[in-house]
Amino acid sequence: MPRLARLALGLSLSFFCFTAVSQQLAPSPAAAGLPKAAAKSSKNAPLPASALHNPTLWHEPGKIESLDLYGGQGGKNKAPAEPFTFLEEDTGGTNPKFEVRDARGKKWRVKLGEEVRPEVVASRLLWAVGYYVNDDYVLEAADIPGLKLSRGDDDAKKGHIRQARFSRKPGGQDKIGIWTWGDNPFTGTREFNGLRVMMAVMNNWDLKDENNSVYSDKKSGKQIFLVNDVGATFGTNGLSWTKARSKGNIDSFRESKFITRISDTDVDFATPKQPNFLIGSINPKRYAMRIGLDWIGNKISRNDARWMGEMLGRLSHRQLVDAFRAGHFPADQIDAYVEIVESRIRELKEL
Repeated sequence: MPRLARLALGLSLSFFCFTAVSQQLAPSPAAAGLPKAAAKSSKNAPLPASALHNPTLWHEPGKIESLDLYGGQGGKNKAPAEPFTFLEEDTGGTNPKFEVRDARGKKWRVKLGEEVRPEVVASRLLWAVGYYVNDDYVLEAADIPGLKLSRGDDDAKKGHIRQARFSRKPGGQDKIGIWTWGDNPFTGTREFNGLRVMMAVMNNWDLKDENNSVYSDKKSGKQIFLVNDVGATFGTNGLSWTKARSKGNIDSFRESKFITRISDTDVDFATPKQPNFLIGSINPKRYAMRIGLDWIGNKISRNDARWMGEMLGRLSHRQLVDAFRAGHFPADQIDAYVEIVESRIRELKEL
């Protein structure tokens, strides 16, 4: 299909989706006046420039070589502890989610589905090189009395969950909004470009702005910017026909491209890949939310990409293995994943 025809189709699908989504999300007159609903909405809106105060995207990670990538930011001792008390279901997004309180009184957001394993590995790697993350863990199985879900398999609906991601914000952090890739305080900085490189290293193709969060940290007084949802990783470069191929799929990850162009000054990466227009014809909403995001992986300074390669290069083979162990990937896949990641790190360091 000619380029102009593809563009026209994309615009048509985007308009169709925008209209449909707007109709679905428009609040009723009664709901519009609820203070609780308004507060929740404001936390899912971009933080205005006038509200910026001491924003931060990255911090010096210290001795990367000594970090425990199995325990992660929270450490092994702060992992979720049974028994769990069910609080409420979260019906947003594409995967079953709900909130629980553990034996220590800590509140956790639990996610089931294809994103569980890759999301924990991705958070470990981002944390290791200085980006902000939540405390994430995978539990192989757990029983949660009184669990009520509208989504998920029969066992989950009965309170028996398997392969679940437990996530919580570090203490003292409150969400105050989201940030956008195209308009943020860090554009053009080494740290922002390094984050773009990390998305490519992990094949994180689902870079919708709504996946980015801003937290207010009471302890430091900073506004913390992070990519809050990193589950669409370690699979394909972009939106695929099936969830199974696009997230945590070793065959897709092995077959995917990494660097697609190198110039004297900058570099292009394969992730995020533009969604196929045929997928858009079947699911215009998914297509419209991701069209035009490929720029995030393009024209990144070679110096900044090399810097991130050097940061990642400080991680040992054992640490990378531990990151995938933390995601509870099958033992026969871990070495294959680590081999690919190490290959990508070498390419970055050679830029």
